Amino acid sequence: MVEDPAIKVSLIIFTLNEIDGMKVIMPRIRKEWVDELIIVDGGSTDGTVAYAREQGYFIFTQQEKGAGAAFLESVAKATGDIVIVFSPDGNSVPEKIPELIAKMKQGYDMVIVSRYLGGAKSYDDDCVTAFGNRLFTALINILFGTRVTDSLVMYRAFKREIVQDLKINTKTVSWGTQFLARAARKKLKIGEIPGDEPRRIGGVRKMHPLKNGLSELFMILREFLNGGS
Repeated sequence: MVEDPAIKVSLIIFTLNEIDGMKVIMPRIRKEWVDELIIVDGGSTDGTVAYAREQGYFIFTQQEKGAGAAFLESVAKATGDIVIVFSPDGNSVPEKIPELIAKMKQGYDMVIVSRYLGGAKSYDDDCVTAFGNRLFTALINILFGTRVTDSLVMYRAFKREIVQDLKINTKTVSWGTQFLARAARKKLKIGEIPGDEPRRIGGVRKMHPLKNGLSELFMILREFLNGGS
C-alpha cells in the first residue's frame, strides 16, 4: 500500500503481446507501491492474458480499438486518486514508480517521466523518433505555453479526476498529447522527473513513426485551433 492512506494510487498497464516483457518487468513492481493494479489488453495472442491471470493480476480486454480507448476504459475502472500509466515492454522502469508518486504528492496534477531530462536517455530511440519527439515537444511548448522536455512518453502520473474535467475523448494513439494540451490550457500544474527508456524486451514495436507522427501533429493542431472542443 502507498504510505499515505488518504491518497490511493492505481497503476494501469497496457499490454498487446508483451509476454516476454511481462515476465521480466512485472516481478519488479512491488505490491506496496500501489493500491490497485489494472492491466488492459488489446487482444494478445501470445499468452500475455493467461500469464497475467496465473499471477493473480486483474486484466480485461478493451472493448474498442486504439490506445486512447484502452486509456479511457482503464481509467474508468480505476479507483485511485492518482493514476499511473505504464508499459511492461521494458521501456518503462518500474523502480521510478515511488519517485513518480512522491512528485505527485507535492501538488502536481500531472507528472511525466521524461527521457530527456537531467541526464536521462532513451535507448530505444532511433534518429527518426528522437527528432520527432523533440519536434512535437517543442511545438507543444510554443503553442500551449508548457516547459516540458518529453511530451510523447506514455509513462506518467496524474490526478484521476482531471481526465473527466478535461473531457479527454480521443480513442487514438495521441491521447497523451490531447491530455497534455488540455491540461496546459487549463493552467494545471505539470511536472517531470528524469527516467531512462531501456530497449524493449521481446515482442513487436507498436509505434509506427509516420502514422503516429501524423496523428500527433493532427492532434496538436486540432487542440490549438479548436480550443480543446
